[in-house]
Amino acid sequence: MPHVSRAAVPSTFTVMNMVCGYASIVTASSGDLVASGWFIIFAALFDTIDGFIARLTNSSSDFGLELDSLSDLVSFGAAPAFLAYKSGLEVLGLVGLLLSAMLMIGSGLRLARFNSQFTGYKDYFSGLPTPSQAMTVAACAVWFSSENILTDEQKVWVLMALSLVLPLLMISKVRYEKLPKPTQEEFRKRPLKFSLLIIASVIILSFQAKGLFVVMLCYILAGIARSLYDFFFEEMPTEKITEPNSLTNSDFSKKQPS
Repeated sequence: MPHVSRAAVPSTFTVMNMVCGYASIVTASSGDLVASGWFIIFAALFDTIDGFIARLTNSSSDFGLELDSLSDLVSFGAAPAFLAYKSGLEVLGLVGLLLSAMLMIGSGLRLARFNSQFTGYKDYFSGLPTPSQAMTVAACAVWFSSENILTDEQKVWVLMALSLVLPLLMISKVRYEKLPKPTQEEFRKRPLKFSLLIIASVIILSFQAKGLFVVMLCYILAGIARSLYDFFFEEMPTEKITEPNSLTNSDFSKKQPS
């Protein structure tokens, strides 16, 4: 029986992430914006799972790093950019094309910066993670497609704002909290973070795309508020970095570091 490397298990979920990104592009091109948005959300879920599996199996590799980055550029760069274009920016012609492309460019720069500057595992994200950006766009598109809460012109303005602000946040140095590890020790250290995570999960399960969009906006604004507070009132927190040989494949994924 052929030997299967431990790294193949998380890589399988990484491939599923990529497939979901491709499916999002295909469904958006056929006009099914709701399905397209959900495929991006599923891609983010697989991105989280591959990190969890990598930690569980203690597997990492250069191949996993490269595959993860390529998958993320598809699912959290090209897919949300095309979804934003088809959701309303298309009416702007070339301007809409360029605006939506900013989401993909920002994701590419975010991933390239992380891969080139990586020195160890940090306990925060430097810049908005690409899955967070993608889920914000996806939730917005699904919500707007499901409910007529805004006029077509207002939807275009919202998509324009997201296409300009989100790429800037991705390449910024704004610090964003990471998901806490599901351990008892982590729960004792950060009970507030776990409580907020539970509340956010309840909101998303109760209101689905609408709830996810609100949760992501709160996450984005919280990072900005924290960075402003640190800049004006406190010294920048000390970076916590582990040794490179203790890294897992999840340390290279966007859910845990990009």
